[in-house]
Amino acid sequence: MILANMIHQDSFTHSTPGRGTSDIGADVGRVVAAAGIERGTATVFVHHTSASLILCENADPAVRSDLEGWLAHAVPDGDPRFRHDDEGPDDMPAHVRAVLTATSLTIPVRAGQLDLGTWQGIYLYEHRSAPHRRRISVTVLGGATV
Repeated sequence: MILANMIHQDSFTHSTPGRGTSDIGADVGRVVAAAGIERGTATVFVHHTSASLILCENADPAVRSDLEGWLAHAVPDGDPRFRHDDEGPDDMPAHVRAVLTATSLTIPVRAGQLDLGTWQGIYLYEHRSAPHRRRISVTVLGGATV
């Protein structure tokens, strides 16, 4: 068995309905499957400063709703402490929320698939109130039998 090291990179866009989470696991999984890598890692990166990525429980949507409630309390829209409001009262809070979460995730790849835990899902977290189109890149590093 010869194991060749490989790198595969692709991106996709996701339209959000506005603030909240969207499951992007299937989209990331398609990029990983297309890579032809049996084992390695996938790095997922969002190209924006007012959206983020989270690895979160996927069984109960109340988990993500509770997270949103906590962030709304911790970083409220229109907070008078923020001077940066060029795009409205949710502008700076969206940036803070993105900093508090993550703009990239690294996930193991096993048997050519994302090796997530039983209750884990990959979510794009839109922090702006209005809908947006967000670009996500996936870089897969690993090996395959040749």
